[in-house]
Amino acid sequence: MLQNGRIKGLIFDCYKTLINIKTDERSRETNQRVSHWMLYQGVRIEPERLREVYKWKVIDRLNNSGQQHPDIRIEEIFAEICAENAYREIDPCWLGIETAKIFRTASIKKLEAYPQSRALLEKYRHVPKCIVSNAQRVFTEQELRFLGLYDYFDHVILSSDHKIKKPDTRLFQMALDQLGLEPHEVLSVGDTPENDIYPPQSLGMNAMHIHDAWRYA
Repeated sequence: MLQNGRIKGLIFDCYKTLINIKTDERSRETNQRVSHWMLYQGVRIEPERLREVYKWKVIDRLNNSGQQHPDIRIEEIFAEICAENAYREIDPCWLGIETAKIFRTASIKKLEAYPQSRALLEKYRHVPKCIVSNAQRVFTEQELRFLGLYDYFDHVILSSDHKIKKPDTRLFQMALDQLGLEPHEVLSVGDTPENDIYPPQSLGMNAMHIHDAWRYA
């Protein structure tokens, strides 16, 4: 994978590349669990309304971002919902963060590290590495940590921090800047050609599908 020393840095996507995940955020069960938890935090909103309000707030935030490939911070959406539906005094900022975590927990059906990806990270432990992922910092960082993946990386760039998503090439440029390497010295690895292969290639980087990269573990 590291061609004769020409590749000096690696960029990895996160979900479906490092982490095998399945979620169901729209289900009644997920929203009912979150709604019930929110009651104990001072917020009253029915599960069906929670699902619809969340959906439309996300759509509105994305449509008014001014970005071609926008992202949100999910905790900001939940902070708004909590503030608008509180039945007693609350701290919306703190509660937005905690609700985002509960929402994630309630929606997860599968969450595990790919053993092939872990083996790949271990093999190239001493090569500078960066994650570039369309993901929410509020729970993704913790998932990387408790799955034992976070410390393999020198840098972690998540779309929610910058409110732009891949395929926006600015995220990959940030990774190059943080790694301190030239584009031809870096290999991007991911599962989605539209996000992980073509954008870095347009900057002059090398790119490989994760299933091809596993052969080098």
